[in-house]
Amino acid sequence: MVQGVWTLRERFLMKSLILPLCVAALAAQPLVFAASTTTTTHRTIHRAHARLHAAAAAHRHGTAAHRATPVTAHTARAHMTSATLTSARGAHSGHLRYAVARHHYYERFTASSFADTDLTVGDVTAGEDPVVRQAAIAALGDMNGTVVAIDPSNGRILAMVNQKLALSSGAEPCSTIKLSVALAALEEGIITKDTPVNLGGYYHLNLTEALANSVNLYFEVLGRRLGFERVRHYATEFGLGELAGYDIPGEQPGLYPDEPIPDSEGGVGRMCSFGEGISMTPLQLGALVAAIANGGTLYYLQHPTTPEEALNFQPRIKRMLNIAPILPEIRPGMQGAVQFGTARSLRANFNEFPVLGKTGTCSDDGTRFGWFASYADTQYGRIVAVFFLEGGRSTFGPKAAELTGIFYRNLWDSSYFAAKEPLETAAPATTELGAPQ
Repeated sequence: MVQGVWTLRERFLMKSLILPLCVAALAAQPLVFAASTTTTTHRTIHRAHARLHAAAAAHRHGTAAHRATPVTAHTARAHMTSATLTSARGAHSGHLRYAVARHHYYERFTASSFADTDLTVGDVTAGEDPVVRQAAIAALGDMNGTVVAIDPSNGRILAMVNQKLALSSGAEPCSTIKLSVALAALEEGIITKDTPVNLGGYYHLNLTEALANSVNLYFEVLGRRLGFERVRHYATEFGLGELAGYDIPGEQPGLYPDEPIPDSEGGVGRMCSFGEGISMTPLQLGALVAAIANGGTLYYLQHPTTPEEALNFQPRIKRMLNIAPILPEIRPGMQGAVQFGTARSLRANFNEFPVLGKTGTCSDDGTRFGWFASYADTQYGRIVAVFFLEGGRSTFGPKAAELTGIFYRNLWDSSYFAAKEPLETAAPATTELGAPQ
């Protein structure tokens, strides 16, 4: 071949080599495309499933705001992401492809989580336990909130820090309302602690896991099964919507509505997962947890205002709750909250005695609420503590649990538990009419 000139034979040889290669490439293209589409589809489905799990986890109560509904004039929901799946059949591969649309909801908080003044100014403290009070003040620090400590064996308020807030009309109970709903469902025989409740598809959960991790969807299902009338009956029986204290000046009763909130706002299910439409006070929550701790006696809470009143303290029973048989069903979930659930932050500061409790986080009109109600189960008796915080993004239920751990640690370091002797007999309690029980 002369340089630069192709002979007929050379051209024929090149064509014979190129043509099979082109055919092979064209034949392989659908396979490559299908494999690529399949891989991409599988990855997309995997991501979609992961986002679905994240959306389901939004029903649980964690360190962020708990709600995942659009912003409304009544309230906004913070930092939640919902996942929506749509499908379309691939033109070439025949596989279903999923597109995930993410919707972010943000909430702007206007309240401060920290106090710039002394919240204890005006507190009446002469009849309180000084060790308990100091432990509570030190634990609360500069957080904007209140602490109520109660002796569950008689209903005495041992300390009440920031009494103005503690005695106010209260706030949305958030996920702490789940204690009342759980007791109602157990009392009605709808569940036991081990009953698997179907939450859709193959997703089942029992009471212990749902309480420990504060799974909203679980309690929405229970609420709908119970219905509003039964939910309200038990809530008021447990003391919501009425004064928790006996002759405590300035105490307000909170609110439990006569009608459920509209279905458009979540109905009874929403009331049972977040307590929406309900206003609960720290004293009401403390009285209920004290009844759980003592086996079912709902005491009037009393706040001695002088050393003489504290010395001559006489318990007053409001009513006896028929919950003793079902308390073994609810306690594992309350203990699980501290051991591995939403209140596990408590264990960073205190591990000496078992602690059982329930967290709550929600927000309204730019203010976030953080609840934690618990009792420490010691060999020297039990003590109930309610931490209620209000503020901005730094305020949430697990933070209240963390501060509660500091409170119990402060009591431990002050030898408070060791100094108390086990009580063999207690002073006779009286009913609201004053008759011995």
